[in-house]
Amino acid sequence: MKAVVYRDNGGPDVLRLVDREPPLPGPGEVRVRVAVSGVNPTDWQARAGQAMAFPEITPHLDGAGVIDAVGEGGDPSQVGQRVWLFMAAAGRPTGTAAEFTVVPAGQAVPLPDEAGFDVGAALGVPALTAHRALTVAEDGPRRLRPGALADKVVLAAGGAGAVGHAVIQLARWAGATVISTVSNPEKAQLATAAGAHHVVNYREGDPTAEIRAIAADGVDIVAEVALGTNLALDLAVLRPRGTISTYANNGGKPVELNVAQHMVRNTRLQFIVLYTAGPDARAAAVADVAAAVRDGALPVGEEHGLPLVRFPLHRTADAHRAVEGGAVGKVLVDVTS
Repeated sequence: MKAVVYRDNGGPDVLRLVDREPPLPGPGEVRVRVAVSGVNPTDWQARAGQAMAFPEITPHLDGAGVIDAVGEGGDPSQVGQRVWLFMAAAGRPTGTAAEFTVVPAGQAVPLPDEAGFDVGAALGVPALTAHRALTVAEDGPRRLRPGALADKVVLAAGGAGAVGHAVIQLARWAGATVISTVSNPEKAQLATAAGAHHVVNYREGDPTAEIRAIAADGVDIVAEVALGTNLALDLAVLRPRGTISTYANNGGKPVELNVAQHMVRNTRLQFIVLYTAGPDARAAAVADVAAAVRDGALPVGEEHGLPLVRFPLHRTADAHRAVEGGAVGKVLVDVTS
């Protein structure tokens, strides 16, 4: 099989296209013929500097394809099942940047026939992170379904990004009023296409006043991508007992907290990463995201607010460069032609 691997940390140039024997699934595992691999910032960050746990690593956590073999004790009826994958390369050497990968059976989630492999490859990290961001509020639900956020106002910071896009779609599916902040008119069009009810350009006018005009009592949940940059705005529009769920700090600006302000408001600051969210939270996210996919609530493509930036497998290094460079939309690697 063809696979992309790296044997040392470094820039995208450490990635190599090689021939390898297809991996064999062990007990409790399935082997998937990968159609499309999704690339996330965590993939290039792991390649660039995370300690090498194996002599050789095939990157990428997310992807979609078809189960073609099951390990000992597995269910043979799974063979031929279309699936989406999450956390494939977490603690394992076999990510999705290969024609075949092996994952624990629970990390291969059935993908409905009406959902394309592009949808499946775009789920994983973005969708599960978005679910977590929307289910940690003290006064909010722990699970998402239609109506679960019916009385809530959600602010998706950076709604044109992959996680922000998933926040908009999941919050809209769950019945929330969705506001998104963006930096330019082009991104505003994407956030609107994703389903945001209201879009605010935070670089123009008075974004606090615009958001307060929509949510007079304040925002219930902020899904935040740049906490250091946006914290003042978040606090200005957050309702008492509201939650700021932060999954990144784009721009790297240090975060300074006015403790008294947050105490008076009873702010909840929730930091999010999937690896340490715990198995129960991940399982709930997988189940709810799968339900949203079945409902057709998570489409991708520019017409749905998430442009697709595609590369063939032999150009995986260019795919990493695109993500590192801040490509707008979702970067995908076409593994199987």
